[in-house]
Amino acid sequence: MSWIRLVDISKRFDGHQILRNVHFRVGEGDKVGLIGPNGAGKTTVLNLILVRESPDSGTVDITEGISIGYFSQFSELSGDASVLEVLDALFADVHAVEKELADIETALGNVADDSTMSHLLARQAALFEQMEALGGWTYENQIDTVLSRLGFSAELRRLPISQLSGGWRNRAALARILLQAPDVLLMDEPTNYLDVDGLRWLEGWFQKFRGALVAVSHDRHFLNVVANRIAEVENYRLQEYEGNYGDYVRKKQFRLKTLEREFVHEEELLVYEQEALADRREAAKNPGRRLQRRLADIKKDVTPRPVDRIVTDIYNNLYVANDLCRVENVARSYDGRPIFEDVSLEIHRGDRLAIVGPNGSGKSTLLDLLAGIASPDSGRVVWSKGVGFAYYNRLLANLDPQDTVSHAVNALPDSLAFHSPRKKVNRFLSLFRFSELDLNQKIGTLSGGQQARVALAQCLLSGAAVVILDEPTNHLDITSTQVMERALVHFPGAVVVVSHDRYFIDKVCDRTLAFESGGRVREVAGAWS
Repeated sequence: MSWIRLVDISKRFDGHQILRNVHFRVGEGDKVGLIGPNGAGKTTVLNLILVRESPDSGTVDITEGISIGYFSQFSELSGDASVLEVLDALFADVHAVEKELADIETALGNVADDSTMSHLLARQAALFEQMEALGGWTYENQIDTVLSRLGFSAELRRLPISQLSGGWRNRAALARILLQAPDVLLMDEPTNYLDVDGLRWLEGWFQKFRGALVAVSHDRHFLNVVANRIAEVENYRLQEYEGNYGDYVRKKQFRLKTLEREFVHEEELLVYEQEALADRREAAKNPGRRLQRRLADIKKDVTPRPVDRIVTDIYNNLYVANDLCRVENVARSYDGRPIFEDVSLEIHRGDRLAIVGPNGSGKSTLLDLLAGIASPDSGRVVWSKGVGFAYYNRLLANLDPQDTVSHAVNALPDSLAFHSPRKKVNRFLSLFRFSELDLNQKIGTLSGGQQARVALAQCLLSGAAVVILDEPTNHLDITSTQVMERALVHFPGAVVVVSHDRYFIDKVCDRTLAFESGGRVREVAGAWS
């Protein structure tokens, strides 16, 4: 039985079509991965189910009595209550039973007659059963397990929500919705800000969850492990594929090949039609030129871009020395507490180094040391003479809201974009889903995902020998992530990346620096797997 039904839904915003003739059903046991480019309408689908938005046409039908929980990648938690207080408040029914049980226990010590005693004992037995049904004997353990798995220390648990960073506030919101365990979970990028251990636990939790899940996610490993259905927003509609992400990749390839075969027949029919028109009209008034242009446009639309050729062409004249950077016995502490110590490594041309480990273990701190934003307590970071680096996070933070996409990418001095033909640069940007119209947009009008793509393009076109990335797949759609991966594979310099995206690490990296408990850091030859 379907709990949620979207029937023939269409939706427009500011005159732009977002969804058209969408049909979508979700029932018990469904684990749906909702994918598609940034701005395609994924969040709109969630908002329609939540009745935060109304369709222009069609109906949203939700079975009465079904509870729906929503997690946003932009946390809606706020206030001065601590994380523990927020989560404890979810168990108000348990607290009410606890209070009544305490009152009965007090009354039993003062009871004088058998009738009252029998009544109190009967009520106590009923309350014990109620506590069992509510999970009241284990709720504190449930809270502790969720917070521990999401990385909350004892100190963070007691902090007011208002004092938490955006990432920790997100995790607190995630803990709350998991403990609520509604019938249907709507999750918008639930894996952002989690480390690998947290991700593994969350994946296991979703696998055991008996309700329905609809998750907007770009994390392909997560979709592969959790989803049993993929719904892709494509050309304003939802195209569904049974199975996980791996099944989706195979089935979509088959579907595209089928469409291509169908298109070939349609093209042949159009050519015959064109010939018939030519035969019936005199040459001077032949309208076939317009049809020829239409055919050329169709061919251009369906022919896949030569991604690798565009990427390698832009890097053709980039010279990179062999020895780039040395990190020698570096140590770093915070508030007198050692984060890591005695870290040594070398970075050479062609290296693809992934840095992984629990949140708070020092991964981003090491990137800051490499970028010169922070200094080590001991040891040193030595860059070879003339070697430059591009730090994605710094570029993202320094984007000018009044600048245009084109100027932000092309005006960086000494960059590949600055010294390359504009047409070549625009082809590269088109891979990142920036149209000619988008190039003239101001940065301040772009979504978070679009701004991330601008900073990423700046990074990859900077001309630097080393690219430093901290969680670059956050806020990117899957297609943009795939293009980034191809660009990084062909990049002639070195890449140093902190990421929890295991799929990304396996596709790009060949070395792994693992931050482990107790400040231990070890290097492993190979990627995540």
